[in-house]
Amino acid sequence: MNPKKKTLRKSGTVLEALPSTNFRVRLDLGGEIIAHLAGKLRLYHIKILPGDKVTVEMSPYDEKRGRIVYRGK
Repeated sequence: MNPKKKTLRKSGTVLEALPSTNFRVRLDLGGEIIAHLAGKLRLYHIKILPGDKVTVEMSPYDEKRGRIVYRGK
């Protein structure tokens, strides 16, 4: 957990692309969430496809939604 921002970062795999740059992500520790793209990923037109490994930033208040902040290899 980042002490300044109070967010949780977890890694997972994209299962499905949903409308409006939302994605269904299965976390490595178990569970599924709905995540949207962070601003820099949109700005630089980073493509996210099902099967990609991603890092998701989640709020401690709602652990069913998140934001994709990094696309792994």
